[in-house]
Amino acid sequence: MKNERLNELYLKLNSLCIFRELLSDLVISKLVKFLECIETAETSEKISSYSDFVSALYANNKVSLARHIHTVVSNNENVYVKILGSGKSGSPTMKKCVDAELEILQSVADLTPAELQSTIDWNGFLPVFKAEKVYLANDYTKRTRNIGKYGYGIYAKNHMFRINSGKIVPVLHPDEITLSDLIGYEREKKIILDNTKALLEDKAAANILLTGDAGTGKSSTVKAVVNELRKEGLRIIEVRKEQLHEIPVILDELSDNPLKFILFIDDLSFQKDDDNFSALKAILEGSVSAKSNNVVIYATSNRRHLVKEKFSDREGDDVHFNDTVQEIISLSDRFGIHITFNKPNKETYLDIVRSLADRKGIECDKAELERNAEQFALEKGSRSARAAKQFVENII
Repeated sequence: MKNERLNELYLKLNSLCIFRELLSDLVISKLVKFLECIETAETSEKISSYSDFVSALYANNKVSLARHIHTVVSNNENVYVKILGSGKSGSPTMKKCVDAELEILQSVADLTPAELQSTIDWNGFLPVFKAEKVYLANDYTKRTRNIGKYGYGIYAKNHMFRINSGKIVPVLHPDEITLSDLIGYEREKKIILDNTKALLEDKAAANILLTGDAGTGKSSTVKAVVNELRKEGLRIIEVRKEQLHEIPVILDELSDNPLKFILFIDDLSFQKDDDNFSALKAILEGSVSAKSNNVVIYATSNRRHLVKEKFSDREGDDVHFNDTVQEIISLSDRFGIHITFNKPNKETYLDIVRSLADRKGIECDKAELERNAEQFALEKGSRSARAAKQFVENII
């Protein structure tokens, strides 16, 4: 009877349509291969096939088959979830197919090692996996109803991304910095946080330019805001300057995605007559492809005017020289919000040092701490939040 049920499950798995991509999942494909050989294979082949399946589960950092099935089902990027993510309603026919397939996958999640091992006529050791209960249909309904927070595919599993060879790929070890880790600059953090919350709430949100001295926390603040709001459906994609011409294609890809995105350009500056300058200018001016209401651009720069201009540039033969200069300088004005991160003064710098030292549990004479911190800043050439962090880390 058990073999009959497992044979039927094998046939049902091969009938998957909406979730058909899951048959390529290594764990599920190994399981399907084992189910296929139950009736006809020799004992040695069954042992090998079963162990191969459990090995794939272990290699995926899972000991629970049910949890693995729950994860791959929840994150699967299929036609049904894409339709819902774009704001449309799936057809009743497609919904019926989804419901039927979730029942099949629930049967897979309910499998136990004892049930699978009972098909193998052998008394030796066989590896086991954890059996537990998950509720695929209920949880999948919850996720699809809140698709704007959960997302799907790589965007469900990750929150920080970069561009590699024209493709959006996840950052495997993202910076986990939080807003509470950043001391000072409360006004600046609030402006960025409020603007980003507006994006998540489908309200008008502006592109932001963050300028100021190096080490003042511009990039860290953006990443901390993303970490703060990722559970609300926020994702960040880092774009290098030489990749700016790829932004229109990226925007087209993201336009129907239910999540909200920050395109993050760090340490932005241009040379005169830089083609990337024109690309960014066109995007900020609002070309057709740049009007995605789920995307904003946040850029950081150590330069106020973004374009490196030499005095010799002012001596050229450009008849409309003044117009050229104004075009260069005005690029920063095309961002809806411009925030300046100034160097901290001595008292603010020392306050950051004291706060970081307290958090690290460093006990020492306060006057000596401040004296050494100031000396460290002088040797570095300036006071900054980065210098304060480096100083505290050096005395641990």
